[in-house]
Amino acid sequence: MYSETYSDADTAALYDLLNPWDGTRHRSDAFYNGLVMRADAVLDVGCGTGVMLHAARARGHAGRLVGLDPSTAMLDRARRRTDIEWVRGTAQDARWEREFDLATMASHAFQCLVGDDELRASLAAVRAALRDGGRFAFETRHPRARAWEEWNPSHARELVDGAGRAVRVWHEVVEVAGDVVTFTESVGRTDVGADVGADGGVLRVDRTRLRFLDVPALGDFLAEAGFTVEAQYGDWERGPVVAGSREIVTVARRV
Repeated sequence: MYSETYSDADTAALYDLLNPWDGTRHRSDAFYNGLVMRADAVLDVGCGTGVMLHAARARGHAGRLVGLDPSTAMLDRARRRTDIEWVRGTAQDARWEREFDLATMASHAFQCLVGDDELRASLAAVRAALRDGGRFAFETRHPRARAWEEWNPSHARELVDGAGRAVRVWHEVVEVAGDVVTFTESVGRTDVGADVGADGGVLRVDRTRLRFLDVPALGDFLAEAGFTVEAQYGDWERGPVVAGSREIVTVARRV
């Protein structure tokens, strides 16, 4: 039976099904796994359900691991491991001072920093949390790849969620304004016909805004915040950023 609504807890559980962390299958996960395992103290900003830090601990990471996220439902799932510190808050809420060797924002979480003031405050807080020479690793979608053009109902995914419900998940772009894309993510039932947008089948709709910074703009924000770009890649195999790159993978160092 379907409930009338799809709760925050349901959505957090669905996120794990849609985005399983597996360094043997996903090069992006392997990239972050390597960085995390080589760092003594790690702050994962926008940690979500904590799967990256869970994987690090399971692989034998013996140092300090801290996950920061604004979502209570996501952190409730993260707290299934009690040997990691979990903190509720946004990037700009971070109040640590020189405590970490590495900070991360995986799974395109950096793109959730939409406004200039929010972005500057977040970068300042992340830099403050890092020890001298500490590194900040994150990725953003390259704006030239126009990833949002694939965010439409024709790319819907169907699966059985953690409660045994057959659901369909799809995205629809609402607006593209400069370098900010607004879109919705909908969860719907699969037993109401082929039209994924049928009102009777929609269980939940969430609205999100993401910022697509190009390389020069990103570099300006990092330099202003007191970072230098140590490495920048256009893919997870560490290839250069070129016109056809879909990602901008950045490793910046506190200076």
